[in-house]
Amino acid sequence: MRNRLVALLVPALLAVAGCTDAGPENASRTRDEAAQSRPSPFADCSGLTTDRPSAPPASGTASATPAAAGTPLPELTLACFTGGAPVELRQITGPAVLNLWASWCAPCRAELPAFQRLSERAEGQLTVVGVNMRDTRSGAQSIGEDFGVRFPSLIDQGEALQRSLGRKAIPMTVLVDANSRIRHVDVSGALDDARLAELVRVHLGVVVPE
Repeated sequence: MRNRLVALLVPALLAVAGCTDAGPENASRTRDEAAQSRPSPFADCSGLTTDRPSAPPASGTASATPAAAGTPLPELTLACFTGGAPVELRQITGPAVLNLWASWCAPCRAELPAFQRLSERAEGQLTVVGVNMRDTRSGAQSIGEDFGVRFPSLIDQGEALQRSLGRKAIPMTVLVDANSRIRHVDVSGALDDARLAELVRVHLGVVVPE
């Protein structure tokens, strides 16, 4: 009798253990599903690109050394956070400021409001685009909601843009001219309004209104 009870209990205990082990993964999936059901704080990406000839590829291997000024943006296509057609980076209408960020990155969170203000103050002069790195959808959406971030954001879970630029740091800011060429890459840490205004003035010739 005792052996029969043990035989019946062991599979039940293993099943419970299996459910317990899958808990965090299921919880993360549930949070992401809940985030998808809420309206996205970010703008859609439909107005980011323009049809034009792509810039010729740079010589050498982009991932071997940091991208130099004048190098075309990498030939990458990334998904938009809000869905819709994926975005080819070289077709983004410039001048543009690309901000690589993640919800788990404290300096990224600190500077996101400054990028939102830049997108508002320099509207019509340049385009601000977020590139969300190695993040969960729920985490990224929550930060966007909490900080009032409304500029479009792309998704780069595999760090393809970082690798193509030959840089590991995050946050990272990439300033791109009207010809899809990189003019400056900043990895100095969290940027404020004054530093952002200086960067776009010096490298893109755009004067941000006060």
